[in-house]
Order: sequence, then C-alpha cells, then structure tokens
Amino acid sequence: MHCLSPKMVCETKIVADEHDSIPGTKKGSIIVSSSQMWTTSSASSNTLEESVKKDTVFIRKFERSDHGEVRRIFYEGIMERIPNTAFRGLKHQTKTQILYAFITIMCFVVTKSLALTCCAPLILLGARYYFSRKVILSYLDCALHTDMSDIEQYYMKPTGSSFWVAVLEGKVVGIVAAQGSEEDNTVELRRMSVDSRYRGKGIAKALGRKVLEFAMVSNYSAIVLGTTAVKLAAHKLYESLGFRHVGETEEYTLPGMSHSLLERMFFQIRYHRYRLQLREE
Repeated sequence: MHCLSPKMVCETKIVADEHDSIPGTKKGSIIVSSSQMWTTSSASSNTLEESVKKDTVFIRKFERSDHGEVRRIFYEGIMERIPNTAFRGLKHQTKTQILYAFITIMCFVVTKSLALTCCAPLILLGARYYFSRKVILSYLDCALHTDMSDIEQYYMKPTGSSFWVAVLEGKVVGIVAAQGSEEDNTVELRRMSVDSRYRGKGIAKALGRKVLEFAMVSNYSAIVLGTTAVKLAAHKLYESLGFRHVGETEEYTLPGMSHSLLERMFFQIRYHRYRLQLREE
C-alpha cells in the first residue's frame, strides 16, 4: 500500500468524552500545563507539592520515553472508529438507509422467505463492519508508519510544530499534536486522543487549549482541523473550544480504500473541517 504525506491523509481524530463531560473538568481533576510546573519563586517547591496530587493532570511536551504509550492510545482510539463508523455513522446516511431497505424488500420479493428477509439487515450490518474494519486498519497502518512512527522527526524538530502528552498518576493518558503551515500561517490540531479509562476529566479540552496557547504564542493567524468523528460529543468539544464548522466532504477517501462497488456500498465516511480564527491577516 502506498501512503501519501501524513499531512494529506491522516486527519485529526478526537476520541471525545461524552457530551455531559466536556464542559470544564469533572471529578475534581486539576489540569496543570508544563509551563505552570516550574517557577522561580521561593514558594515553588510548596506549590509543586500541593499540585502533585492523585487527580492532577499535567500537560507537557512529548519525550522519547512516551512513544510506546502514545502509540497505544492512538491505536486504541482509532480502533474505536470501526463500530462507530459501521453502525453509529449509518444514521447520518439517508441514501444508504434507503438502499439497504430496498435490498431487504427485494430479498423478500425474490425469495419469499420471511426468515431470510429478517436476516438481510444483519448481513448488511455485518458487511458494514467488515469493510469499516478493513479500511480503518489500512488507515491505521499508514499512520503508524508515517508521523506516528517518528514523532520527534514530524512534530518536535520542525519549527512551528509540537506534540504534547497529558500525564495523570505518572501515566500518559492523552495526546495531541500541532503542525504549522507557513503557506497560510495556520496550525493544524492533530492526533488528539484520550485513554478511554481516563475520560470525563476534561483532559481532551485541556489538550485542545494547549494547542490554542501554542498557536497564540507562535503568532499563527488560525487553528484548523479536519475530522471524520461520528460522535456528536467530538463536534461539541470543538465548538466549546471556539472552533467554527466551515465545511464538509461527503464520501471522504481514506488511504487504503479500493473504491470497489462493495466498498462504496458498505463504507461511507464524512469529513468535517473546523477553523478557529485567532487574528486577521
């Protein structure tokens, strides 16, 4: 399989918390960025001791030792997309629903079998799961062999880009990247994901704010992101951070797609574009 540049093919994926856990930080969690961890005041040691609690989340830059956990969180987040795309995404695809209903009706007309007709929807859903798994695994393989294989090279070394991790109880529990573009003076929010065991603590929102802070300090004019997220919670998260929905693409193409007739019947994905304007050029 041939993979294009990760900037072109590996769009942002946010594994968002449920909608009721997005605004603010729940469960008494405390978010502390790396810039707040070290101070020159005489009371710095006391402040650090008070902040290092069991429920404190630190946002800091990526380190080489984080690589294994970062790849795990990214992998698990992408794997969640298989059932979400196959089943949850179907409710947004009216044409596909009509097609599947027509196939089910024709099954009864041709076979006159009620049992086979009742099985038809299950067969169609099974086919959706199969093709969703096939395409998303191809996408995952591409990402793990491009930017996610060498985070330092893709995000830490280039000027205007960076990668952060959220740390809770000494464990990496969330990730996010920022990739700058000199052409239009924008920075892209990418690779945001939170370990499913630690959601509901406002970590995703804190990671998004870190990118916002980075963009403002770096004098970027806007932050952009693209997502194929199906869950409404993800889109609510972007909006809560100040992003504005600026467009979408139907039947978006992911790397590894063959565009066969069966694939087009059983795998459809919608690509949403968001933008947060920081200042006018």
